Formats: sequence, C-alpha cells, structure tokens
Amino acid sequence: PFIKNQFHVGQKLLIHGRPCAQNPLTMDHPEVETIQDGEEKSIHQCRIVPVYPLTEGLSQRVLRGLIWNALEGVSEQIKPSYPNLPNLGLPLRHAAIRGLHFPNTLEEAEAGRQRLAFDEIFELQITLQTRRRNLVQRAKPIPCLGDNHLVKPFLGGLPYNLTPAQSRVLRELRSDLRAHVPMRRLLQGDVGSGKTVVAAVAALMVLESNRSVLLMAPTEILAAQHHRTFQQWFSKLGISVHLHTRSHKTLDELEAPQTGACLVVGTHALVTDAFVLPDVGLVVIDEQHKFGVTQREQLVRKGIYPHLLIMTATPIPRTLGLTLYGDLDISILDEIPPGRKPIKTFLRTSEKLEKVWEFILGKLHEGRQVFVVCPRVDDSSDGTLKAVTKEWKNHQKRVKPFVVGLLHGRLKSEEKDLVMQGFHEGRIHLLLSTPLVEVGLDVPNATVMLIENAEQFGLAQLHQLRGRIGRGEHKSYCILITETDQPESLERLRTLVNTTDGFKIAEADLMMRGPGQFLGQQQSGAPTFRFADLQRDYRLIQQARSLAITMLQGTP
Repeated sequence: PFIKNQFHVGQKLLIHGRPCAQNPLTMDHPEVETIQDGEEKSIHQCRIVPVYPLTEGLSQRVLRGLIWNALEGVSEQIKPSYPNLPNLGLPLRHAAIRGLHFPNTLEEAEAGRQRLAFDEIFELQITLQTRRRNLVQRAKPIPCLGDNHLVKPFLGGLPYNLTPAQSRVLRELRSDLRAHVPMRRLLQGDVGSGKTVVAAVAALMVLESNRSVLLMAPTEILAAQHHRTFQQWFSKLGISVHLHTRSHKTLDELEAPQTGACLVVGTHALVTDAFVLPDVGLVVIDEQHKFGVTQREQLVRKGIYPHLLIMTATPIPRTLGLTLYGDLDISILDEIPPGRKPIKTFLRTSEKLEKVWEFILGKLHEGRQVFVVCPRVDDSSDGTLKAVTKEWKNHQKRVKPFVVGLLHGRLKSEEKDLVMQGFHEGRIHLLLSTPLVEVGLDVPNATVMLIENAEQFGLAQLHQLRGRIGRGEHKSYCILITETDQPESLERLRTLVNTTDGFKIAEADLMMRGPGQFLGQQQSGAPTFRFADLQRDYRLIQQARSLAITMLQGTP
C-alpha cells in the first residue's frame, strides 16, 4: 500500500535495480526516480547514468545532481598533475573526470579511466625512479673487478654446463658489479632453473675483490641448506662460509668484524641482531616475497651501498614486476637445465586415496622418498582439514616398516634439523609436513608430492610445493587431493595439472584472484590502485615507466 500511494497513473518513473524474477519483471528494493521535464532530464535518463554507493538519507538523484553541478563549476580548473607530459592520446584530466561520471559513450568512460589510471601508475613510477636516481647519485660502491681466480675453478668443477639463460644472466651481473653504481637486480627463475648457482658465481665475483657477501633466507631450514651447499662448493676454494640464525651462529658477533672476506648465510637474525660484517660488497636475498621492503633495506645498510641481488622462485607477472619492482633491473632464468624430467600432476578426491597410497607404497619399495603436505598442524574446528599431528600415526601404520618424519613450525630448531637431516640422508622415507617445505628444499631422491586439502593453497604455493620434487633422475608425481566442488577452486587446481610453467601459472593466478589477493600479505607497501588494472594496463605501465625515466633524466 505504501508504494501504491507513492505513484499515480500517467506519472513517468525511472526504476533500476537487480531483477529477481521475469514474467512479470520483479525487482527487490529498486531505486525509483520520478522523470521530470526540463534540464535535469539529460542527467538522469536517456543516457549512460552513473550509479554511486550511497549513505542513508541520500538518493542517487540528489548525489548525481550535486556531482553534475560541481563538475559544471570547477571542471575547467582541474589541472594536470604533470603539465609537461607529451600527448598520450588520452583525454585531459578534467575531461577524463567528466567522462567517468557522465560519459556520452562507454568508449568515453573507458578513455577517462585510462587517463586516471595512467596518472596513478605514473605517480608510482616517479617515486620508484626517484628512489633509484637518489641512490645512484649518492652511492659510490667499489667496483668488483674480479680476475676469475675463483669463478673459473668453480665453474670448471661443476658436473654440468650452465644453461644459456644462466650465462646470459651472469653477463648482466658481471656488468652491474663492475659499474660505479650499486647493482639493484631482481632475478626471477622458476623452480629448478638454477638460481643458486647464479648466486654462487655472483658471490665469487665479489669475493675475488676481497669483499664479503651476505645471503638472507626466509627460514632456518632453507638457510641451513644454503649453508651446506655453499660450504661444499666454497671450501674447495678456501672461502669461509658461516651460518647466522637465531639458533645457529658459527660466527660470533664479536668475531665478525675481525674476519676476512667471507660468505655469511642467515635469516632475519642478520637484520635484527647486532651483527656487523666489514666490507660487505653484495647482499643476496632469497625468496624476496617472504620479506618486506623494510627488511630488505635494513639488510642493505649492513654495508656501505653494497650491490643487491634479489631472487625469487615465485614468478611475478610482468605488470606486477614493473609496478612492484620498477626501481630494479629484472633478469629472468627462463630455461630448465637439461636432464630434468617433467613432473606429472594429478587431481584426485579422497575416494581414490587407497589407490594413491598403493602407488606411494610402490614408490617407497622402489627406494624413492615421499613428501605429504597437510594444511594444518592440529585439527580444524570442524574436522574437515587434514592435520599433520593427527595423520602422523595413521601414516606410520600405512607405510610400515618405512620411517615417517614429522615437520611443522612448532618444533624446535634442533628437532627440525634432525628431521631434515634424516630425510636428506635417506633414513626418513616419508616426510609429513605443513607447507614449511615449500621453499628451497633439495632432496633429489624424493619423487612423490601428495598435497591434502589442495584447495586450501594458492596456485603459487602449490607450484612451489611441487617444485620440491623432480630434482633427480627418476620420474616424479604430484598428487592433489581435494573434496571441493567450488568451480573457482577446481579451475585453479586444473591449471596446475595442465602446466608446469611457473610464469603461466602466475599469470593465471593473477587473472583468477586479482592483484590484491595475488599479493596477499607478501608485499607490505604494495601499490593499491583505484583506476589502474594490472591485468590489462600493461601498455600504460610501460608508457608511464618510460616517461618517468625520461623526465627524471632532465631533472637535477
């Protein structure tokens, strides 16, 4: 009755809302406007009409009129932020704002969005390039002009040749290290592409100039593995390699200032402890996405403008690379060393678990090792998610007499080390773990990765977990177990089944989740845009970066 009394026969109404039924057309809580003759007709009807988020007591009609009047009065006074920019084929700023609110065509609205998107991206690029220019102007690093007396025997002692991609990246690093400007380079490489060897050669280039190197890893497990690897490589060359974590310190903080050129591998403890190493010439940060920008800069301050090499095995879509790391040069390892066998990936439900475990037992009897990953340490409140503490006893019975190791974040460092050492040495045959194993572990004899509740993980994390296998001469298998019937989750998991290319997976992940969720908590200070769309504005990002560099070249 209330609505019936609001209107009368012959009255013209504009009604918009979400239809909930057809025949007859029905809307729940539609917005209703009375159509009146006169000037306002051009604002509220017979055109593309803006719809705004509202607060209580404010109608679309009133807000639309206020914005129209405001633009009528001040639009000509809206000036470009950077008036000296060349013609970009985009509308001026005031026309873009009007075109977004009251476009005559959808093309005009899109042109307005692109104009404001460009302004957002350009502002960020100016900030990034200014940071880089300021560093270049004030920093005078000592060039590392090594004579190859360490690099040559190291490369000659490797049981394989470098890939063309590794050789190309090393030429880029050599050029950077010899310059009078501190290197700031991001090295992207898919899992298994050989980033660690590249980092080792870069470290030797610096050590040849009698300068020390710091390498920071995100976890104690990965730091310990790097320490073992570099010790095996560098001990033959007479280079000291030290470990510095919360629980392991092979180089005392008081001894550090007296040591000669060396390599120190560590975790966050390198940043937070009162640890000072003289003549730091290179800082290497592994798995950059695990650290924030602040931690990166704190570590760099351990030296006087040292060179910086950032490594990540989490491929970054090219648009995000230009926005997140616009102040860095980017190198890409886009080849996998020959001899690596492709990993076969399967998607299964729990109904197939018995057959899956028959397959796993077969591999254990062949002498292979197995990873099993669960999303939780303890049971979830509803009991739907697998937990390692509960599954441990089940798996011990299931694979008896094979040995099952348990790994999760609540274990003490010494306990984690014992488990990992046992798995490395083959005394532990099946490792049951939380996603703690996603980063950097290298056990060539491990050929099966079973991931429970796979829908609980992001694509990039699943790809990293899969990268723990396929590192030896035997065929490897990744098995994803899920009970989900959600189309989005199934699409994500099928992407992993269909490709092992990390860069394709990263692009798909960005497309499915958008940049906000893609970045998640891994990048403090990551840019948030109101108008720019990182999935489709690559041309604008390139244009903005190029113009920012050009503009700053002419600025004192």
